[in-house]
Amino acid sequence: MFIVIVGAGRVGSAVAKRALDEGHSVSVLDLDPLSHERLDKDQSTSWEDAGGRFTVGAALEFDALIEAGIEDADVFMAATRGDNTNLVIAQIAQRRFTVPRVVVRVADPGRATWYAEQGLHTICPTQEAIDQATRAALAA
Repeated sequence: MFIVIVGAGRVGSAVAKRALDEGHSVSVLDLDPLSHERLDKDQSTSWEDAGGRFTVGAALEFDALIEAGIEDADVFMAATRGDNTNLVIAQIAQRRFTVPRVVVRVADPGRATWYAEQGLHTICPTQEAIDQATRAALAA
């Protein structure tokens, strides 16, 4: 499976490394060239030597998405720090490039629910934290 991940922060790089370790082809796109260091951290070889791909570019630019391989992606994950960026590029992946599976990280629970209803697979760490805190508080 070929996976394109936008955002090489903690979440994006962790998912990328795990997917590569499990035998998938992985391409990561990030605006910051220094974010590549997260992909190399704690690895015995470099990201590229392990088979990964890294592209420096803005995810809102089609050329950068194409260079990262979105046209061949089986899975696309938007994992930047910004909800707006994630939601826009996830919709681009879904509608323009017809990527079969699109996963988007969204911090705002209300927006996550609405976009999930539009067919995007949303991950909302804020909602998960609220749910865990509520269960913990009510279990006491």
